[in-house]
Amino acid sequence: MRIGFFGGSFDPPHLGHFGIGHAAAEALSLDRILFAPTGRQPLKTKGASASFADRLSMVSLLCELQPPSAHADFEPSSVDAPHADGSPNYTVDTLIKLHVNTSPDDSLFVIVGADAFLDLRRWRSPDSLLQLAEWIVVNRPGVSLQQLQSLKLTPEQLSRVHVLEGVHEPASATDIRELLRVGSDCSGLLPGSILNYIRAHRLYGT
Repeated sequence: MRIGFFGGSFDPPHLGHFGIGHAAAEALSLDRILFAPTGRQPLKTKGASASFADRLSMVSLLCELQPPSAHADFEPSSVDAPHADGSPNYTVDTLIKLHVNTSPDDSLFVIVGADAFLDLRRWRSPDSLLQLAEWIVVNRPGVSLQQLQSLKLTPEQLSRVHVLEGVHEPASATDIRELLRVGSDCSGLLPGSILNYIRAHRLYGT
């Protein structure tokens, strides 16, 4: 199996996330993608606006958009749930956990935005991260992938980095939260099921 791990705040999950998952599955022939909200991100001082339970529920709704006939299964995952002691969720620990719970024959891919990947040297155990998984780096507007040179990756490490171009993400989760706060229905940004969930649970000032 070729398994994609797509972690992040998902605060809220939106159609841009779905498009990234679809493009990654097509480009790298993935069989499964785990959409995994992060309990507490180490490099973000401000926590998520919605609770982990709400973000996981919304991710479940996003995954339901994937038709049964699609090659890749989209699955919500609690593998990166908050720790009982409130400590940060480090990606290296999550990947080790995934390796324990998958077959040795499985290939693991991490899906990440280029802006976050260019911060890799600030992550815990960056060289181990590149051993534990291959990386699908989604290019962002205004980000030059020539900056990859600053990471000082070896040729072997670079061979495990796959750049995904041409994925259009119409708005960020930050933009969507602000639009919701001022009363926008976010047409074209959120699936109706997630918008209904947000309204029913009075999230983001709705």
